[in-house]
Amino acid sequence: MTAMKVKSLSGLLLAALCIGLPAAAQTYPVKPVHLIVPFPAGGATDILSRALSAELGRKLGQPVVVDNKPGAGGTIGALAAAKAVPDGYTLLLTTSSTHSIGAAINPRIPYNAEADFTPIVYVASSPQLLVVPNSSPAKTLREFIDYARKNPGRLNYASSGNGTISNLSTEVFKQQSGTFLVHIPYRGTGLAMPDLISGKVDLLIDSLISGMPHVRDGRVRALAVTSPKRTSLAPELPTVAEVLPGYESVNWFGVYGPRGLPADIVAKVNQAANAALTSAEVKDRFARLGAEPVGGTPEAFAAAVRAETAKWKKLAAERKITLD
Repeated sequence: MTAMKVKSLSGLLLAALCIGLPAAAQTYPVKPVHLIVPFPAGGATDILSRALSAELGRKLGQPVVVDNKPGAGGTIGALAAAKAVPDGYTLLLTTSSTHSIGAAINPRIPYNAEADFTPIVYVASSPQLLVVPNSSPAKTLREFIDYARKNPGRLNYASSGNGTISNLSTEVFKQQSGTFLVHIPYRGTGLAMPDLISGKVDLLIDSLISGMPHVRDGRVRALAVTSPKRTSLAPELPTVAEVLPGYESVNWFGVYGPRGLPADIVAKVNQAANAALTSAEVKDRFARLGAEPVGGTPEAFAAAVRAETAKWKKLAAERKITLD
């Protein structure tokens, strides 16, 4: 075989290989990226995703489209992301509910929260907020606890679904406060808020991100925050721990991809997300929402989630908390 024929054959083989290369090996991204949010519009995760997605899209060079897939405490959307093709065009922005608490206490969760996903970046953290309707006789957390103790089983609380952080945070609150509140699960706290405003719901532990705008607009009353110390995001509010020592519940938000997401795509999305989180616009929007940007490496994010999962698992076991 002549040298010319060898070069020609080599060129044909190279061209054939290039045609068959997966999208991950080509320049990423070349089309819009879908960011699944496993909760309804109007909830904390949705609000945060929209504050992040525009700037993340600019850093990636392609639009990032928010795709709400609510239901089953966030597991429907999380499962959809787990089953997606690992090409970087379907990502998941999720929370403690689907990847820490669900993994810790839900034996029926339809995915492995660690093995079925690729961690990309820790986006933000935010404390929870205890809110009651304006019609509630309780003006303080102590008053609410006293009122609930005098009316066992007559008051209810809403959550974003069984096994979510709002559900477990309230169950821990019930146990520490010695109160009995009936659980009403919703598909997201955004859907529960109208019933809280109208007085059909007596208590909601919601993210500061989605709950505080209703407080500032005078539609509901905030009693306390769930961070261990008073937060600069709402310095006027006491902590639950001031009445119930040791109480703490802080929600995290992070981006995952499906299992098997190529390392180069993980690195590119992580780099773009970290750049977005340090931009003045995103930092300002997060601060106004009540969230603190975090960022960092995929490895640091994975380690933080493992620690959080272990904490909730230990707490659930100690307090004998299980799903309904």
